[in-house]
Amino acid sequence: MAFTNILLLSQVAGYIVALILSLCIIVPMSLHEDEFRGHCLLFSTGNWRENDGQFVPDWSYKIYCNYTIMVGLIILFVTAIQIYRMSMLMYKGEDSSFLSAFIDVVTSIFITILTLIAAVIITLGFMTWCQCMTKRFPSCELAAGNDIDKADDINTTGFHIELGVAQFGSWSSLSIWVGLSVFATLKLLSYHQIENMKVSMYRERQRLIEAASSGQPDI
Repeated sequence: MAFTNILLLSQVAGYIVALILSLCIIVPMSLHEDEFRGHCLLFSTGNWRENDGQFVPDWSYKIYCNYTIMVGLIILFVTAIQIYRMSMLMYKGEDSSFLSAFIDVVTSIFITILTLIAAVIITLGFMTWCQCMTKRFPSCELAAGNDIDKADDINTTGFHIELGVAQFGSWSSLSIWVGLSVFATLKLLSYHQIENMKVSMYRERQRLIEAASSGQPDI
């Protein structure tokens, strides 16, 4: 029981950190979409006009930004439920069942995959945009705050910080969910081991009863 209690505490701590990190994805990506007037800079490209120095963007699909926000919302929703559920179990001095432990494993692995995809999208998509920015500016960071696209009326003031925070939140979330997947798997294996032990003890007890009823000595 001590081992399962440690796992339960580790899971609760992991879910709390994952909830906080989900906000590091949702908030900056939502701000970015608002400041860019619904456009998504991830994987967006374009060219610089020579006459006025304006950037003519070829905007990518909005689904890239929307997907990362959706993943953040899924993490926020799942972690809030798990924190409440496990806190109630700790308050009652109980632990989850074998079925709920199995569901935790499947859920953790599923969200780990979603988070990995989101992290890769943010990282590669941001690199694509920055490659265009560095054709005019020494670094992508220096492009922030410049009026580079008057036609679309975008606000570039915070895009570098916002995408940097989102990138940090996505990769950090991935590491947390890998850990949560390990914790959930260990708990499932612990339950499986306990169940096998119960079955073995039951079979041994039945063998002793049968041996006693037949008058045969124990071996």
